[in-house]
Amino acid sequence: MQSLNLRMATLKDKYKIAIITDEDSWINPYAEQLVDAVNELGHDISWKHDFDSDTRYDMVFLLSYSKIILANGLKLNKHNLVVHESALPQGRGWSPLSWQILEGKTHFPITLFEAAEHVDAGQIYLQKEMIFTGTELVEDLRKIQGQSTVEICLEFISKYPAIIALARKQQGTESFYPRRTPKDSKLDVSKTIAEQFDLLRIVDNQKYPAWFEYRGKKYKVQIDYFDR
Repeated sequence: MQSLNLRMATLKDKYKIAIITDEDSWINPYAEQLVDAVNELGHDISWKHDFDSDTRYDMVFLLSYSKIILANGLKLNKHNLVVHESALPQGRGWSPLSWQILEGKTHFPITLFEAAEHVDAGQIYLQKEMIFTGTELVEDLRKIQGQSTVEICLEFISKYPAIIALARKQQGTESFYPRRTPKDSKLDVSKTIAEQFDLLRIVDNQKYPAWFEYRGKKYKVQIDYFDR
């Protein structure tokens, strides 16, 4: 992970921060890294798997959290922050990294923005770039995504509150990705492996493996690196 030079000689302001993730999310190991880093900075941080409607926070990071927070919940905290892997307003919605890999992309923005009543529509604070070689499987895709998420959250904290003045509205034509389901991991037996390699890269061998139908039967395909 790149150094963000976040150590402070004296902590001038101590913030009350929460991280919210789904209980079974792939991002949880990286959420734990973020908790450790924020603790080291001296802030008050908690990590939960449900949105906390009983406590007020300076900032809440909603990381790969699948539930939609209603407007009255968002009003409880000073800032409710989301990290999303697209050039908003393009690529709003679900699994933006997976969909863009299927589109053949290798360079992806990662955006930190304020949660709003409309999904993925809030003001943008930070936007960075993730770069992939086109050979990574889901484990390494998540590693790059997770580390980039930690970095962009820490950068927001380190630049707060001055960074609020740099917020910008989303501009341009919006697009929306649908939620992925098991049928989206189906292989086409009439196509080559090369033609479907990007699909194989994004499947999870346990939760949503690649599969195909042939001669009246369904078959599961698992992929891993040969030299690991």
